[in-house]
Amino acid sequence: MRFSVEVDLSNPITCNCSYCSKRGSILAFTPDENFVLEQGGEDLAEYRFNTKTIAHLFCQTCGMESFARGAMPDGAKMAAVNIRCLEGIELNAIEPRQIDGRSR
Repeated sequence: MRFSVEVDLSNPITCNCSYCSKRGSILAFTPDENFVLEQGGEDLAEYRFNTKTIAHLFCQTCGMESFARGAMPDGAKMAAVNIRCLEGIELNAIEPRQIDGRSR
């Protein structure tokens, strides 16, 4: 899978829901038009849970979820990128904000 994305890494999140906490993703959100899937779309599978509003897309070959698609609270389409899947990111410098998804 290959994608290009323009994303602000200054306000990433982690979530403590049963799905996100086990995956360990660090997510950054961007408007959908800033995300381009360049290769591997045919290898993606989709998983939706709880409210079923976010399409969690993962590679059927390796199982990695590098991004998801959905809508922001205002309805604007967005992509949620797992920044662990971005090259050249110093993860030790990232300080994600914890979201309480478990209580939702």
